[in-house]
This record gives sequence, structure tokens and C-alpha cells, in this order.
Amino acid sequence: MIKYFKPSIFILSIIPFLLITYKIFFNKLGPEPVKEITHFTGEWTLIFICLTLSMSPLKKLTNLNYWVKIRRMLGLFVFFYASLHLFTYVGIDYRFSWQPIFDDVVKKKYIFVGFAAWVLLIPLTITSSQKMMLLLKQNWKKLHKLIYVIAILGSLHFIWLSKTIYFKPLFYFVLITVLLAIRINFKRIFEK
Repeated sequence: MIKYFKPSIFILSIIPFLLITYKIFFNKLGPEPVKEITHFTGEWTLIFICLTLSMSPLKKLTNLNYWVKIRRMLGLFVFFYASLHLFTYVGIDYRFSWQPIFDDVVKKKYIFVGFAAWVLLIPLTITSSQKMMLLLKQNWKKLHKLIYVIAILGSLHFIWLSKTIYFKPLFYFVLITVLLAIRINFKRIFEK
């Protein structure tokens, strides 16, 4: 059972990619295909951020190490879906026209925070291997706490993109806030 756990999570994680690929090839994206791909990949990025953040609390809650063993894979899927999201914007929407992309990053706060979140994912992805963990030692944990900043930036990106407050962006913001708040050691704070 345990040996099938990680491959099963991998297969489940790839399903959204297969679904959007199917929709692209069979012309099932609706009247605004680029917008559909962009929103789909963006939302799955947030879902994987939430899943990644929930692994440590699940470990504490269940006393099972399985959760931590799949955290790295889920984190890599965050980068995968975030990169698809960015590529849709840069390659499909703007067709690699760099000046308007640069203008958007500088002038539109939701694009700036989204791009910043993606840039911060790069060092986490590069250092995600066991070898890098051993090489960086305690610095690895410090570096990988960037996921907290990335999670906040990702939820702000969704909220600001929506222009007005909608249920979905607020849901992710609240969920991410709860998942981050769980990590706060209140006992240690009040003992000081």
C-alpha cells in the first residue's frame, strides 16, 4: 500500500495537465481559450500551494511521515503549474512581445506579485533535491520558508486580478492564512 502512495499522488497531480491538454486539442476551451488556460493553470497553482502547505499539519495531526514524503513532489507541481500559467501569459497571450510584458509587470500590481512569486519559486525548485538538502543543511529550511511568501503573493495575485472581491480568491486567501497560522508556535511567543 505504502509503495503505491507516492506514484498515486503523482498520477493525481498530473490529471489537471491532462485535462487542459484534452480541452486544448479538442477545442473545448469556450469563447476565451487563452483566458480559460490562464485561469485554469493559475488556480491549480494555488491548489498545489495549499496542498504543499497542508503536508506538515497533516503529519502532526496523523503522526504519519507519508505526508512529508510527498511534500517535495507537490512543491514541484506548484512550479510546474505556475510555469504553465506564466507561459500562457507570456507565450500565448503576448506571443513573447517583451515590451508590453515588461510594462505589465511594472504597472500592474497583480502581475508584479504573480511574477515575483514565480521568480521566488525558482530557487526552491533548484534546491528541492535530497542532495541540495544535505549540501545546504540548515540554510535549506530557511530558503524553503519562501513558500510562505509565495503563498501570500499567489493569493494576492488572484485577489487583485479579480478587481472586485469574489468568493474564490477570498477562499484561497483564507485557506492560505489558516495554513500559515497553524505554523505559528503561540506557546513560544507567549513565553517570551
